Amino acid sequence: MHHSCLQNRSQTNGRGLPKERTWHFHSRINTFCGLKRQPHTNTILGRVQSEQAPQTSESTQQPSGRPYSQEDLNDYHHVIDTEEFRSLGYKVVDFIADYFQGLEEGRHPVKPNIKPGFLNGQLPNAPPENPEPWADIFEDFKSKLMPGVLHWQAPSFFGYFPANSSYPGMLADWLASASNMIGFSWAAGPVSTELEMLMMDWLGQLLGLPSKFLYSSGGPGGGVIQGTSSEAVLVALLAARARTLRGRPKSDALNLVAYSSDQAHSAFKKACMIVGINHVRVLPTRAEDDYALQPSVLQAAIEEDIASGLLPCYLCATIGTTSSCAVDPVGELARVGRAAATGPVWSHVDAAYAGSASVCPEQRAMHFQGLEELDSYSFNPHKWLLTNFDCCALWTADAAPVKEALSLTPVFLQATGNALDLKDLQIPLGRRFRSLKLLFVMRCYGAERLRAYIRHHCALAAWFADQMKGDNRFELAAPQRFGLVCFRLAGVPDEVNKALLDALNSRGDMFLIHTELSGRFTIRLAVGSTGTQLRHVQHVWEVVQKEATKLLAATQ
Repeated sequence: MHHSCLQNRSQTNGRGLPKERTWHFHSRINTFCGLKRQPHTNTILGRVQSEQAPQTSESTQQPSGRPYSQEDLNDYHHVIDTEEFRSLGYKVVDFIADYFQGLEEGRHPVKPNIKPGFLNGQLPNAPPENPEPWADIFEDFKSKLMPGVLHWQAPSFFGYFPANSSYPGMLADWLASASNMIGFSWAAGPVSTELEMLMMDWLGQLLGLPSKFLYSSGGPGGGVIQGTSSEAVLVALLAARARTLRGRPKSDALNLVAYSSDQAHSAFKKACMIVGINHVRVLPTRAEDDYALQPSVLQAAIEEDIASGLLPCYLCATIGTTSSCAVDPVGELARVGRAAATGPVWSHVDAAYAGSASVCPEQRAMHFQGLEELDSYSFNPHKWLLTNFDCCALWTADAAPVKEALSLTPVFLQATGNALDLKDLQIPLGRRFRSLKLLFVMRCYGAERLRAYIRHHCALAAWFADQMKGDNRFELAAPQRFGLVCFRLAGVPDEVNKALLDALNSRGDMFLIHTELSGRFTIRLAVGSTGTQLRHVQHVWEVVQKEATKLLAATQ
């Protein structure tokens, strides 16, 4: 008989067994201690015959010493069967569709009105002993958990950088979850391995990447999907370390130097912490240079470090920094690193958010020059290219140093196709079937609709920046790039701009965050949510003007 989680389980012990047949802990221990060792069987046939012999008692003794009953050997029935899953699946899809409709209609506050610890007392402090009805679980999700959601998919979510979701991406994720293959090797996931290699080439072509990063070039390079940019930055650093230390004494690892700018993501510093890089150079940028790292600053730092007996190893440049979307001159920086007297510095570019804009030729021409000089490049389709989290694309011009740093194939993983194993290009062993999302998104949208999507958001950000320029109460703290606008009230203390941001977020119908540029409090509006339209940006501008008027009047 099938045991459904929708049925009353009060008469069972949680595994579908009657309570009177439950093995209590102490009786199990007593039984275990009282059992005598069975005579050893020397042949496989004899052991099998012994194990399969009819049982005359309630329990028997496994070789491990754990007793089990005949009930343990009966077929196990899961709490939800296929037909119930089908029915519940329809309900979940309906809920998700209603949820997105509600986001568009403004029925959900973008930012929840809660404080840390809001979930205390909402759910039990211990897991249930017996199955609970699905209806109760789903109701708790809606009434107790949903109130704690910051709605990243809301059209008026303008904080951080976006985390795009799309229906094709969601459907692909569901299908990948159904197979749930852990494709660490070709043998463990033939289709996930080969599709990922193809999708990384598709994506590279869509972005206009140099051919040396594609598998189809026949060279040593190629792409692999990581979870996040933090992983990609770390993997690139490990590859840089391996390449730099080739033929050198191990003690030279203490002298390695990594470089980035003061605008780079904190993932750079964390990667250095993990790898154990003792010398980390966070190089200064200036507002006059739009916060881009200058090649002359990098060159001076490298020369100074070499003169001090250190070993330059790794450069992490950025296209689209978090604070201002600054664009480093990556080609020039890479050439400076490659000319280092102690050997070439590995040049990596983190384009986590802005990389999606490279699907547009005009953006590529303005901001993505010099990529042919790089050793590695990464960006997140899960930020701004309609591919549900998580999906970070990392390409290397030569995968050998990555494998040198990360490849490890124990005997139990040695199998056909090991040369294609993507486990050797990442930190963890296990990997999800993430390439399916890329396939669905790229096929459903096509290059044309993806370009239109990016252009739409860039236009919305440009419109907002134009409104700022037309109101002398405001100033742009950095040039508007991609979908990001950095602004503040001009000529007022930071406390006033902080009060403006608080007033915007306290409404609940929009969400923005702040940063600091040249030490000054700056509000960020990051356009990029899947459903954002002009009307949503216009609404923010109307509210910004209204709240600014109130604040300025109060400060006079």
